[in-house]
Amino acid sequence: IPQHITNLLWAMAKLVDNGQERTPGLNETVATLLLHVSAQTDQFNAQGIANLLWAMAKLVDNEQEWITGFKGAVAVLLPHVNAKKDQFIPQAIANLLWAMAKLVDNGQERTPEFKEAVAALLPHVNTQKANFKPQEIANLLWAMAKLVDNGQEQTPELKEAVAALLPHVNAQKDQFNAQDIANLLWAMAKLANDGQEQTPELNEAVPALLPHVNTQKGQFIPQHIANLLWAMAKLVDNGQEQTPRLKEAVAVLLLLVSIQKNQFKAQGTANLLWAMAKLVDNGLERTPELNEALAALLPHVKALKNQFIPQHIANLLWAMAKLAEKGQKQTPRFNEAVAALLPCVNAQKANFKPQEIANLLWAMAKLVDNGQEQTPLLKEAVAALLPLVNTAKANFNPQEIANLLWAMAKLVDNGQELAPGLKEAVAALLSHVNAQKDQFMPQHIANLLWAMVKLMDNGQERTPELKEAVAVLLPLVNALKANFKPQEIANLLWAMAKLGELVELNVVTSTSESLVYKIIDNPQLSQKGILMSLWGVMVLCARLALDSNANKNNLLEKHMDDLFTRLENTSPDNEEDQHIISMAASWLGRTCPVIPHYQTNISKTQTDFRDQLQSCLPALNIEEEKSLNSLPPVDLLLPDHNIVIEIQGPSHYVSGDFNTRNGSTLLKIALLQKAGFEVIEIPVNQLRSRDSIKLYTDQIKTRVDIPPQSHGSVLLNSGSANEKYGTAYI
Repeated sequence: IPQHITNLLWAMAKLVDNGQERTPGLNETVATLLLHVSAQTDQFNAQGIANLLWAMAKLVDNEQEWITGFKGAVAVLLPHVNAKKDQFIPQAIANLLWAMAKLVDNGQERTPEFKEAVAALLPHVNTQKANFKPQEIANLLWAMAKLVDNGQEQTPELKEAVAALLPHVNAQKDQFNAQDIANLLWAMAKLANDGQEQTPELNEAVPALLPHVNTQKGQFIPQHIANLLWAMAKLVDNGQEQTPRLKEAVAVLLLLVSIQKNQFKAQGTANLLWAMAKLVDNGLERTPELNEALAALLPHVKALKNQFIPQHIANLLWAMAKLAEKGQKQTPRFNEAVAALLPCVNAQKANFKPQEIANLLWAMAKLVDNGQEQTPLLKEAVAALLPLVNTAKANFNPQEIANLLWAMAKLVDNGQELAPGLKEAVAALLSHVNAQKDQFMPQHIANLLWAMVKLMDNGQERTPELKEAVAVLLPLVNALKANFKPQEIANLLWAMAKLGELVELNVVTSTSESLVYKIIDNPQLSQKGILMSLWGVMVLCARLALDSNANKNNLLEKHMDDLFTRLENTSPDNEEDQHIISMAASWLGRTCPVIPHYQTNISKTQTDFRDQLQSCLPALNIEEEKSLNSLPPVDLLLPDHNIVIEIQGPSHYVSGDFNTRNGSTLLKIALLQKAGFEVIEIPVNQLRSRDSIKLYTDQIKTRVDIPPQSHGSVLLNSGSANEKYGTAYI
């Protein structure tokens, strides 16, 4: 009879839940009973329907296969949930919503009947709210969070049901057991992550539960520990304050991680490392407990590598990268864990979602930026992901687009080859910059401009898509100028300076002036940020100095002086940083605190031109690679005439176009002029033959025969081309 069928399935589910082995005989019995469920569906009462769905959900959750008859039995029962909705007691409501959440989490399709059943039950949560026991409250909130996590819309009915239950969490806080506490905090974190408003009730429920993490610490199994730390990381990431109570709960759990380290499964290990990285990213102090927990888990990454699903792999590499960014030493254990995960990227490449692709490339770029060697394994992982960027290009959100372009630029800046696959990935993303321009936050805009400039600086062609992306982003800088953080401002000043003549002077001036004043005395600006900002301001001053029609801005020079003063007592080992400091000292007429070292590079074109010039003018005094006033060495110096000749290769122009001078070139010319030298610029692409070289040497011969009237920058014209040097703007 129906009651017997219900009792038998319920009993088998209970047995399996308590460790009964799932033998072939048990599977056959379940299959037989399921046939009777479908045949007698109209004869089950409300309690029977609740018990049957609970039993099926429990069997599936305990790795019972979806054997023949399972889905059919669920399908025939769901309409009866709606039909009997007014007959369910509180326990049945809790069991049913828990069961539906479990079923959908294990692959049940959200059919119209399924959705109707959920919708039918939700209003009864509100009406019965005073009658639910503590475990039922925990199960209900867990179920609603799990349903939302699997695509359930946060309807008004669902929000009302959550709101109805939350006050009871606070009221019954002393009656929840360890599993309830873990389920509740997980549920609140998941709901908050999926858009649940941080209401006063939610904010009260979380602190009410936190002390019980400590009191119940001896009862938590590994799954609870992983879920709780994940939940706290998610809550903090969604605005939960890191109160003393929360920090204490985290510290308690971290100790349990070290104690139970050998008992965490693949998912638990992935969630724990992600949670620790996320908490550190949101300001959690690197305590001894956290360091010990990390050290305890890292060996398990290697041991469990073949059990991680794509989401785990993405989360783990993201976590390792984030920890490295926050000061985690790349110990042998750390490096072994990274090395164990990298082949999994290639093996699972077909299964990564767009967000996971973005996180993985960001992670690999961040690891490399923090000292990870670009091993063959890492290069293979990057190569495996790049084609996926093109495939998934329409599905990336603004943050992912910004992170991906940043990652590719960072990888290239650290030695990754600008191969066709990477160029295709960049091109695929650039078209979406314009489409999503209104959704980029200040951090995205700063990262995007930095990335595009870095890519161009490393050989990326200035395609129409790239030009359009830059043109789209620059007005956003001005519009959002009040919202950029100090390091973002430094990145923007650097990027605009690098673009040189590609951006109109008035655009750079108005944008830079509005940004610089925000960082002059800002203590949050790192030394790297000060150097980037100083260089950016210098280039702007150089552009103003080189343009006879521009209004000179003494305030910018004062800002330059203020930034330089903050670096006076520093002695960087990095040559590029030394060059910036020495150029600023030269511009400001101040004592240089460093002795810069410059590498010299004499090209064949430069040598040929010098020889031709010397042949034409045997008595002319010519010096090569001479450093003047601690400035970068000039190609050729005519000391008797105070003339500098610069043979400008492609590196002196934006994207090597031989037309648009970049910031470094403009700054060098302006500094030489400021030091009293006339600068003659000759693009190397105009020196293709001995005849073209002779045309230029003849012009210089004419020039040195005439006493100099004033100093400036001159570009000699090729007789064959007879074109005036011009500046291209976007």
